[in-house]
Amino acid sequence: MRDEIDMDVSPVYPFSWQAATLNAIMRGTFKPISDLLLRNDVGVAAASRIVALAGRVPFRLPVHVQVTPDETGPCPGEWVRAGEDLDEDKVLLYFHGGGYFACSPATHRPITWRLSAATRRPVLAVDYRQGPVHRPAEALEDAIAAYRCLLEHGYDPADVVFGGDSAGGHLTLATLLALRDRGMPLPVAAVCLSPWADLTGAPRRVNRLLDPMIPAGRVDWLARRWTAGLDPHDPLLSPVLGDYTGLPPLMVVTGSTEVLRDEGRRVAERARAAGVPVTYEEWPRMPHVFAILADVVPEAREVYPHIARFLTAAQDLLPVRDGSKRRFAMPDLAASDLAASDLSGPDLLLPGLPVPDLPAPDLAPEDVAAPVLRKRSARPGSAAA
Repeated sequence: MRDEIDMDVSPVYPFSWQAATLNAIMRGTFKPISDLLLRNDVGVAAASRIVALAGRVPFRLPVHVQVTPDETGPCPGEWVRAGEDLDEDKVLLYFHGGGYFACSPATHRPITWRLSAATRRPVLAVDYRQGPVHRPAEALEDAIAAYRCLLEHGYDPADVVFGGDSAGGHLTLATLLALRDRGMPLPVAAVCLSPWADLTGAPRRVNRLLDPMIPAGRVDWLARRWTAGLDPHDPLLSPVLGDYTGLPPLMVVTGSTEVLRDEGRRVAERARAAGVPVTYEEWPRMPHVFAILADVVPEAREVYPHIARFLTAAQDLLPVRDGSKRRFAMPDLAASDLAASDLSGPDLLLPGLPVPDLPAPDLAPEDVAAPVLRKRSARPGSAAA
């Protein structure tokens, strides 16, 4: 059963024209703008304001998705529910990315509503404190407070899943390490999308030219900014150096051409060395946190059924309780179910998931194709209400 979750995966699919187009657009816009702004605190503040303004643009969600703001808890956020038949005894606690200075639960709804649909549970997206005023240590306090709030309001740790992308992936890993060190009960599993896990300031040389989105030098600068005056080798700052003993199963998803790819690999290797079951997925030619592009990129929609399969396997690793194993109900889900109502894309070919080793991606042009124990009714949206 452990073999179903402890594996490396390299999906096989024709590279869509949508992905190729977005890669080109990001290489010509997002990457140079980031390279220009992320050089001082004024630029960080400007970038944060630009993203905040972009987040106010109305985003059309499918009619079956409900978003409920939660401003009463110890860490504000929002509840996202995709559908009416969710298991309200379970929850996915999500930490959005953005380098610890940008983005919000609202900007990451393309991820959170699909996670709700794929896992058949509500998603609580945490609006943790960010820079340039706040530092990652304060975000960690908020993440722990949000998890503690869930436990205090009746959720069983075995029914809680963590998830996060980029800096949110960093926060996911740091929160797990901090909870373990404090002797608190841990969630059943965690999913990290393109985690930023190394803040030691070591120069990033892998994929510096291939990454269509992130300038490696600006990530290095940002790491130095957030660790100024601190020990960057502290595992809560650089989880890639942490001891993962006793942590729950992890899923790490990366794109083969992103500058943070090797950090995800190293997290997977270190966790496995500590006895943690890890599903590591490396998607050829996909950019940083490609799951957020699911509205337009067909490959991005396919990652969510993978996450659902991982959680099914993670649930199967739980010990038998009350005479029967606690099961995660795997929905009958296809990538098309995760498309926006007015968007569609070609099916992906995913013939064989497990592979013994992750081969270096071939970038030849000819390969490119054009829980709680008591029953609870649905709540109004707040774990602290």
